[in-house]
Amino acid sequence: MQQWICTKPGQMDLGEVDMPKVKPGFSLLKVRAIGICGTDIHAFAGNQPFFQYPRILGHELALEIVESNSFAVGELVTILPYFNCQTCDACIQGKPNCCENIQVFGVHTDGGMREYINVEDRYILAAQGLTMDELALVEPFAIAAHGLRRGLVGAGEKVLVMGAGPIGLFTLFLAKLRGAAVEVSEPNESRLSFCTETLGIPAAVQSSYAKVIDATGNLAAIESGFLRLAHGGQYILIGLQKQAISFSHPEFHKREATLMSSRNATKEDFEFVMDLFRQRKIHSEWFISHRFDWQTVADEFQSMHDPAQKIIKALITLNK
Repeated sequence: MQQWICTKPGQMDLGEVDMPKVKPGFSLLKVRAIGICGTDIHAFAGNQPFFQYPRILGHELALEIVESNSFAVGELVTILPYFNCQTCDACIQGKPNCCENIQVFGVHTDGGMREYINVEDRYILAAQGLTMDELALVEPFAIAAHGLRRGLVGAGEKVLVMGAGPIGLFTLFLAKLRGAAVEVSEPNESRLSFCTETLGIPAAVQSSYAKVIDATGNLAAIESGFLRLAHGGQYILIGLQKQAISFSHPEFHKREATLMSSRNATKEDFEFVMDLFRQRKIHSEWFISHRFDWQTVADEFQSMHDPAQKIIKALITLNK
């Protein structure tokens, strides 16, 4: 079978390897579609934390069962790509998304940019009516859902989401579904237009917000967000930055503000998002702007950061 490997920053190589063999408690899965995540792009660019090369990228996946004792052959599925130990304090407390020994598929361990993968059954979620496009979007929507759940974002609250990349867009969309008075801060004009024209979410005009959510992972943006917090507000970091962040303690303290991170997502978040797709509250066609062929992966990664591409969400399709 074929697989794409990010051998070093800026380089993707196509290789040929043997098919994986099914182990007890695992299923053999055919990869049908791969969502390209900001994590993949940052890893390719060389600025992704917790990352080592070489690595097979890809964790936003639509899959088909090839061999399994738990699922029907031909069944469409997706996976929770956060492999946890089940024994650390976080896992015992019901927080496997931030397991002390976590192995995120495509980050800490080789991911889904290959034709077939072998995954433990406990991480597999049956489509139950979802399409391949929808399955490939479940994971990033779950990331957004988890951040909003962490921050207890509620109806009527003034919420600022910084960044309208895929995670930011999904956060904006789900915050609006929750009834929040959500606004967006985004310097890219095409992304901002998508927010205002397609999602009906206005550009940021308020001086302060009850909830500020960073989805940029950009150091300057993250640090600027502290001054957008209302007194008593919460700052939720979904985006991830490699460097140390700094802020004025007096300004933060006088607000009696709360700072929290949001890492990955849980099965509960995945199931919540999958139900929204089944209810047609999320429309995959709104967000998938680009589709790439398996053979063009290396070329496409070279131009992912180019604003002229106007990418909202890109999928790689294979094994049709």
